[in-house]
Amino acid sequence: MQPLDIIAVFTSPLEKAGFPYMITGSVAAIVYGMPRLTHDVDLVLDIPVAKAEAFAALFPPSEFYCPPLEILIAELKRVVHPHFNLIHHVSGFKADIYPKTDWLEKWAMDRRVKVDWNGLSISLAPAEYVVVRKLEYFAEGGSEKHLTDIRNMLAVQSEGLDLDWIRARVEERGLEQGWRRVNPF
Repeated sequence: MQPLDIIAVFTSPLEKAGFPYMITGSVAAIVYGMPRLTHDVDLVLDIPVAKAEAFAALFPPSEFYCPPLEILIAELKRVVHPHFNLIHHVSGFKADIYPKTDWLEKWAMDRRVKVDWNGLSISLAPAEYVVVRKLEYFAEGGSEKHLTDIRNMLAVQSEGLDLDWIRARVEERGLEQGWRRVNPF
């Protein structure tokens, strides 16, 4: 399978079923910045608990690992950092699913953009959101890949980014250390 086909195995069922989602993380950084290897796609998903069964039905066990319904429901009820995975059996590619819970995710979902990426139509998180989340991941784990992704995004997207908005989020979330390392402005 081609990389775009692998992403589509997760996004196409969501699109057809009308589940609002946005791609974030490394795939969004690639679209906004420069290509690199990634082993998963990160999706923020707007899914109420009442739709857990309908969601699971989109990813049949013959083709995907999807957590049992009880686990999906438990994660959807979590208020802080809910998360679960889907795995495509044939490719081994993984989707990290983050149900929308906090105000930043809600802000980003309201501003997600539909883009054509090499023939694949996807819903993409705003670049500013991706930068802030990558700064958070860097602060949590120290992985340089997040800073590299941000540098690449800043190099490619510098004119279109709302740097004042990013700076405000950096300040309120205590992300100055990572921001100083990547911000050339």
